[in-house]
Amino acid sequence: MQQIDLRSDTVTRPTEEMREAMARAEVGDDVYLEDPTVNRLQEMAAALLGKEAALFVASGTMGNQVCLRLHTEPGQEVILEERSHIFNYEMGAMAVVSGVLPRPVRGEDGLLDWPSIESVIRPRSAYYVAQTGLIALENTHNMAGGAVMPLERMEEICLRAREAGLAVHLDGARIFNAAAALKRDPAQLARPFDSVMFCLSKGLSAPVGSIIVGSRPFIDRALAVRRMFGGAMRQVGVLAAAGIVALEKMVARLEEDHANAQLLARGLAETDGISIDPEKVQTNILVFDIAATGLNTVEFSAKLKERGVLANGINQREMRMVTHKDVSGGDIETALAIVRDVVS
Repeated sequence: MQQIDLRSDTVTRPTEEMREAMARAEVGDDVYLEDPTVNRLQEMAAALLGKEAALFVASGTMGNQVCLRLHTEPGQEVILEERSHIFNYEMGAMAVVSGVLPRPVRGEDGLLDWPSIESVIRPRSAYYVAQTGLIALENTHNMAGGAVMPLERMEEICLRAREAGLAVHLDGARIFNAAAALKRDPAQLARPFDSVMFCLSKGLSAPVGSIIVGSRPFIDRALAVRRMFGGAMRQVGVLAAAGIVALEKMVARLEEDHANAQLLARGLAETDGISIDPEKVQTNILVFDIAATGLNTVEFSAKLKERGVLANGINQREMRMVTHKDVSGGDIETALAIVRDVVS
């Protein structure tokens, strides 16, 4: 039975062009900074995001944690949204690796604003409490259903943070989805931030890898921290080659995933027992409530799987589905028919 996999855009398979590029890749020892394909990918990424330099890392989590390590001192706090990936899905690495604490804040639809951030910044005079070390935003916001933070809000937060003497990091795992939704150049979205991480292995369909971008001195320091984290790699141009194809060929097609997510959201909204507002679906991620079906998400997922659709629950009553290049419009229609069969 053919399966329609809506669990995540991380399940995307590399394209034939990526496989060919990987087979042909010119390589060298990246620890010596001598892998030409890695160097080309990093230069391309920095240019696309409008930053001075970039660094290829093994994963988004590694990229985020390298940046947190560089921006903070042990004993400080990091302000972030309470559903953010860094807080919930990175194994407490910020505490284990950098010795810092999260200061989670609830954002409307997952999106923070300056007043909500300012209200939890520790005053410098309060020497007896953990001081604020960093602000970390997420765009798009995964667990808020792929919500997109407007450029103007990001710019205000970064400006006010800078006035307060704080750096701002962007978990931009899906920054190209955000740029497509906002119809902005990715460099505009990255410009206000001190550092940005984005993933090659989600909607861009590369088999592995993420990128950190920032100033040249920041990336020079990140190189050492990456090695400390066990992230120094050798002839890794075979992976970087797929990343180059991802940036050259896969960014422009993300709007197709967004259109399929809209198709899915509208169909789900018309299904008995399912609650979702299609107007809030901005990119390729949907979160919807199934409580009225009488099923919990474990039961719902199991019934979908029996019929050939893979999807995950994020709690007892909310499901998440993610569109990507390996799911067509026809697959969406099939998935909707299966969902209706499950809830009937």
